[in-house]
Amino acid sequence: MEVIHKIGRRKTAVARVYISDGNGDITINNKDLSVYFPTATLQYKVKQPFTLTESLDTYNVKVNVYGGGITGQAEAIRLAISRAMCEIDAENRSILKPEGLLTRDPRMVERKKFGQKKARKKFQFSKR
Repeated sequence: MEVIHKIGRRKTAVARVYISDGNGDITINNKDLSVYFPTATLQYKVKQPFTLTESLDTYNVKVNVYGGGITGQAEAIRLAISRAMCEIDAENRSILKPEGLLTRDPRMVERKKFGQKKARKKFQFSKR
């Protein structure tokens, strides 16, 4: 199998994932998964597409991720891995789609508008 390259995004985080045949090593920004994401929840999020498709120790994953916070980065990686798993085997799509792993979460921080304090907060109205 050649290397499969996919991109995942969440909020302002962007993840580029390269998947190849291997023994289940996940490297994020040249660090091991457990070093980059110390909490079990974030590690679970990254591994979720592999556990659902029962291919946890089948592929090596190399990830370049930047922007956003740690949760956004973990979910961006999850989306990219899910997209790659669909390209590897079309049957994986029917497993991942009901779990919502192929949907890009559109929620982002709303921009601050001109003449306002914040995105929606206005300056206090004064009659006089």
